[in-house]
Amino acid sequence: MPTAEKEQKVADLREVIKASNAAILTDYRGLSVADLTSLRRKLRAVDAEFHIVKNTLFKRASDGLIEQEGFVQHLEGPTAIGFAKGDAVAASKAILDYIKDHKGMSVKAGVVEGRIVNAAQIAAISKLPAKEVIIAQILGSLNAPASNLVGTLNGIISDFVFTIQAVADKKAAEA
Repeated sequence: MPTAEKEQKVADLREVIKASNAAILTDYRGLSVADLTSLRRKLRAVDAEFHIVKNTLFKRASDGLIEQEGFVQHLEGPTAIGFAKGDAVAASKAILDYIKDHKGMSVKAGVVEGRIVNAAQIAAISKLPAKEVIIAQILGSLNAPASNLVGTLNGIISDFVFTIQAVADKKAAEA
């Protein structure tokens, strides 16, 4: 029989899931409270949260929000989830950087933009440039043709002006 406390936890977890772009499931064995606090601080800096959850409560909270088939199998053993509210790349980088220093922790799987991804895909996502960098690269690519056109036109005009100046100088020298 579900208690009011468990129902509230499921409702709260459901709201966190709805507000997130990505959820990264981890096994947090061997981490102390101080380690977890440090990780939470790192994630907070990149607009993400880290929650230790009961697998059964997370299954209930994610029902209807995350495709359960192929996902439930990852909810075995101790599970903590990093929820990325902002950039999923930044959150995955923060978690994987933390894992490098804390060998007891590992990534199980994740959900990014509604798609279930495995640990290798989370690692690949963490290697992507930040969202702002990608936007800057796209804008630079879009701006390049216009910039090249302006440079070409400026070169043509400059050549024309230099030619006219050379003709004027030649006429002045002859006179």
